[in-house]
Amino acid sequence: MSHILPRRVTGPAPVDRPVVRIEDDVDHNRFDLFVDDELVGILGYRFGEGDDGPVVALMHTVVKEEYGDRGWAGVLVRASLNTARDRQWRIVPICTYVRRYLAQHEEFLDLIAE
Repeated sequence: MSHILPRRVTGPAPVDRPVVRIEDDVDHNRFDLFVDDELVGILGYRFGEGDDGPVVALMHTVVKEEYGDRGWAGVLVRASLNTARDRQWRIVPICTYVRRYLAQHEEFLDLIAE
């Protein structure tokens, strides 16, 4: 008789993933990052007009301290840049975090207003 029990093969244990959404809060000129319905980060912006259409200055990125160092700022910036692309906005990266993000994600460099 074997003392080795067969291992039951089942799928991986379910992982609770947060529900993440990003909204354009036009009344406050910012993109809001929500994690499980809690506002955890913002990216402020200002509109202007350039020769080629709307220009948006990305002013500052803020993530609540207790959510820091988890990549949420990057999620917020990427979504904001994708929104800029979808809306055909040119951007001016004022925020230092946005500048660092752009340096590491060259696929968004074409959005920068000249």
